[in-house]
Amino acid sequence: MSHAPTPAATQRHRIAVLALEHMMPLEVSMPFVVFGAPYLPYDVLLCGRQTGLVPTDHGWPIAVEHGLDALTTADTVIVPAFRGFLESVPDDVAEALRSAHHNGARLASICTGAFALAAAGLLDGKRATTHWHHTDELARRYPTALIDPDVLFVDTGDVITSAGVVSGIDLCLHLLRSDHGSAIANDIARTIVAAPYRDGGQAQFIRRPVASVTASDIGRTMEWALGRLHEPLTVADLAAQARVAQRTFERRFAEELGTTPIRWLNSARVDHARELLESTDATIEHISSLCGLGSPANFRQHFRRVTGTTPRDYRQLFAHERSRSKNALVIST
Repeated sequence: MSHAPTPAATQRHRIAVLALEHMMPLEVSMPFVVFGAPYLPYDVLLCGRQTGLVPTDHGWPIAVEHGLDALTTADTVIVPAFRGFLESVPDDVAEALRSAHHNGARLASICTGAFALAAAGLLDGKRATTHWHHTDELARRYPTALIDPDVLFVDTGDVITSAGVVSGIDLCLHLLRSDHGSAIANDIARTIVAAPYRDGGQAQFIRRPVASVTASDIGRTMEWALGRLHEPLTVADLAAQARVAQRTFERRFAEELGTTPIRWLNSARVDHARELLESTDATIEHISSLCGLGSPANFRQHFRRVTGTTPRDYRQLFAHERSRSKNALVIST
C-alpha cells in the first residue's frame, strides 16, 4: 500500500513517449509504469510518426493514438530504444524533437533512443550516454557529443540520456524525484519492486564470472542496510552480513552495481535524508543522526555531493509544495 505524500495540486505535466518503428516494447512501457499512478499529476501519451499500428522489435505492433504534433505541447519527451537507430532518423522526427526542445520541453532517451536526440542536434556539446555496446558508435557518428560509456544516466538539465533497459527505470525515477521529491519516487520504486536507489554516476552493469558471492546475496545485504541507515555501518559490516571476506564483497559489489559499497551507502543515506527533509520538520542535526551521516558538517558535505545543493535550500524548495498540499487538503475537505 502506498504511503507517499500526494503531490500538491498543480498543472498536469504532459509526457510524450515517442514510439519509433521497431521500438523495444519493454522500454516504451517504462514511462507508463513509473508515471502512471493515478495520484501523480502526469498525462502520458504514446506518440509516433503517425497514428495507428506501429511495429515493435518483437514483430507484433502497438497501437499509437497520437502523431508528432503531440510533441509540440509536451512538457517532457521520452524516446525509448528502437532497432533502426543505425539508419538515418527521419527528418520529421528530428524536426519534431528540435521543436519540442525549442518550446521548452525536457528531452530524455532510453538506451539507443539517444541516437534520435543526437540526430536532432540535441546532444551537441553535451555529456550523454547510451547502452555500453553502442557508445563507441554514438561517439563516432556524433563527434560533438561528449559520450560517457560508464554511467547509468546523464542529466544535463534539459536533456537526459540513459543506458540500456533497466537504467530506463532509473531514468524515469530520477525524473520523478526531480519533479516531486524522493518520498514519492521511492514509493513508486517500492510499488514496482525496482532496485534500491541507484544514482546516475554508477557504472553500467557488465557481468563478470565471480562465484564467491551472488547477486541475490548483495541484494539481501542492501535491503538489510537500508533498514539500518541510522547505525554506523561500515563495509566490513556489509561483508559480514553477506558472509564473505571484505575484499571479496567489495570486488563483487563493484562488478554487480558499478559503484563501491561505501558510495552506495552514502547515496542511500542522502536519499533517506531527502525524504525526511521533504516530509518532516526535524532539525538538520536529528536528520543527520537518523541517516547515519554523523555531524551536521559531514551531512552537508555528503548531501551537496549527491544533490548539488544544501539541506537547508533543499528543504525550502519543498516547503512551498508541502504548504500547497496542506491548503489543497483543507479546501477539498
